[in-house]
Amino acid sequence: MNKEFERQFQELNQKQKEIVLADGGPILVIAGAGSGKTKVLTFRIAYLVNEKKLDPSRIVAMTFTNKAAGEMKERVNGLIGKMINLWIGTFHSIFARMLRQEAPSAGYGKDFSIYDTDDQLRLIKSIIENNKISVDQYSAKSVLDEISRAKNNLVSPDAYRDSARSYFEEIVSKIYHEYVSNLQKNNAFDFDDLITVPLRIFSANKEILEKYQNRFRYILVDEFQDTNRAQYLLLRYLVGEERNIFVVGDDDQSIYRWRGADIRNILDFEKDFPDAKIFRMEQNYRSTQNILAAANSLVSYNRSRREKNLWSNREPGEKVTLIEVENERSEAKAVVEKIKDEVFKNKRSFQDFAILYRTNAQSRVLEDQIRQSGMSYIIVGGLRFYERKEIKDILAYLKLITNSRDDISLKRIINFPQRGIGQRTLEKVQNWSSSKGMSMFESLRDINSISDISQSIKDKILSFYKLIKKYIDLKDTISPNELVHALVDEISILKMYKEEGTIEAQERAANIRELLSAVSEYARRSETPSLSGFLEEVSLITDIDSWDDRANAITLMTLHSAKGLEFPVVLITGLEEDLLPIAQSREDQGRLEEERRLFYVGLTRAKDKVYLFTSQRRSLFEDVRSRLPSRFIDEIEPEVVQRINYLHKNNRQKSHEKRLYDCCDHHPDYENFSQEESDVTVGTWVFHQKYGKGRVVKINRVGKEIKISVKFGDNDIRKFIASYTKFTIL
Repeated sequence: MNKEFERQFQELNQKQKEIVLADGGPILVIAGAGSGKTKVLTFRIAYLVNEKKLDPSRIVAMTFTNKAAGEMKERVNGLIGKMINLWIGTFHSIFARMLRQEAPSAGYGKDFSIYDTDDQLRLIKSIIENNKISVDQYSAKSVLDEISRAKNNLVSPDAYRDSARSYFEEIVSKIYHEYVSNLQKNNAFDFDDLITVPLRIFSANKEILEKYQNRFRYILVDEFQDTNRAQYLLLRYLVGEERNIFVVGDDDQSIYRWRGADIRNILDFEKDFPDAKIFRMEQNYRSTQNILAAANSLVSYNRSRREKNLWSNREPGEKVTLIEVENERSEAKAVVEKIKDEVFKNKRSFQDFAILYRTNAQSRVLEDQIRQSGMSYIIVGGLRFYERKEIKDILAYLKLITNSRDDISLKRIINFPQRGIGQRTLEKVQNWSSSKGMSMFESLRDINSISDISQSIKDKILSFYKLIKKYIDLKDTISPNELVHALVDEISILKMYKEEGTIEAQERAANIRELLSAVSEYARRSETPSLSGFLEEVSLITDIDSWDDRANAITLMTLHSAKGLEFPVVLITGLEEDLLPIAQSREDQGRLEEERRLFYVGLTRAKDKVYLFTSQRRSLFEDVRSRLPSRFIDEIEPEVVQRINYLHKNNRQKSHEKRLYDCCDHHPDYENFSQEESDVTVGTWVFHQKYGKGRVVKINRVGKEIKISVKFGDNDIRKFIASYTKFTIL
């Protein structure tokens, strides 16, 4: 064995070693949170190269973020002891790389654009406007979401039209057809196309499929539980006769159903690969035993899962702390107080903390309180660098230079900086180009053939055409770094912002200079730097890829964004019914189980300490209402939870009494209350107008409120505040 590989290999536990050294064929590794799944995957790659002497170019490994892919490459190169040519990347980047070679077989050019969400919305808005569809009734975002779902479910525009059952679906069908047609006309793919178009190519062209089957002898997939059906089918296509597919994942961390992830891929793996070897990794190297006990007890309530039980050699650690507060403002104050306590008592840094929430809307009050406290913080999921207007403008220039058929990019920048080319002129150009069956950029060359446009405007349009054509001719002769610097200088964008003189303009100029640095950095680390390569990399950046984990700042992010990360201290806010779990999961067992998995992911991000917060009232989207504690709280093993009540924090005596009461986990049963308070007791059968017949299973008094838990059906437990609820006693 390679000495470095052998040294690190000896540090693996017995189960990990067994997995790394397993024979070929289909292998499924069920890897619990914090059990070292990425380590096993990278050792597997290094083992194939070092010991099995497999050509690295015959291996392809896929994951879901550029950050994870970068870490994987770094680890593999370290184990092998040299830089090697590896196909390691996200699903989208791997298949975008394939499409650079195979796109012509699907009717696209190799220099295609990749449209991000903003580009997609611009295209859909233009289709809606051209068809005079009401934007109030049919927002571009809702239409795009529906089209994306159809694509991920491999439903073509024609099939969608044939299955349309509502007026909304009929409208979407019309837009879907034009959207797909416009993408091809613009030589552009959206994110979904990067998966679905290779599928079409493989299914229609056996020669291309066999080329990649023969090329990749080993396929490895990280975060397998996050694959959607289209991605899974791509993997099925790529698996050759040797069937060397090695997938690692955790069904308990499948939390992306809303974007197409299909938990059946990991639960039913043996159906497609009946000879698969199944391994389980349950030793957790991240969290204390109390945190794991909380997570295990919670997720055990899910039916759709593979049995596993995380354990750790670490000490039991502190209990999970549950804090009940009055509203979102007192929640934010309690969050800040607990962070200050941890910093003071345990000498922690700000980067040790993550504040997690179900929806981005919850962050505002938390931000306000953290700012007032003078602590530094970072939000993951805010406006990303490459989504800023000035950056999008420069990228639109580069997209048009790379792909002159990209009408969306052309329309964005033909009058930026201002050239006096208005919207009406653009409409005339677009109509003329459509009638001639050419791209808008091609029609600019023949602008003098278009009537009803003044000569002065035509001269400006020709000047713009010559500018872009100049850089189209240069793009293959100079480096992308030189090209972007020259372009920024020529359009005088930095000079324009400097002359504006505002603080906002200064920030925009600083961002453009940062973009120039990004291009320079890309050129330095890329073996074959190209303009299309830079644009491809930028278009596939995610929120987590942009996160600076070295900054000494508290991290705020949604629970969805937190997967794959770890922090010494995790604070999870908003543990209330209709928030976590989200309201839409009420009537859907599958969605409810995913909400439980989402909470499980939050718990298992923590190394040393977890704080949970639940509020009696919360204002979201101007809707102020009383809230019931999340059902998930009662699903955590009580022995590992410490309860603290902040409802009467201004009254020191009441607070002291309440903390004594809650820390002991003692709640009087309702039978001890006077009969005058209610006729409802544990075991009483009741009828609720919305949920039907149910039986009271638990009654607690918290402060002045009485909380009643009622079980409806087989396993549907709902919680109610007695003073707000009317039951019919049966």
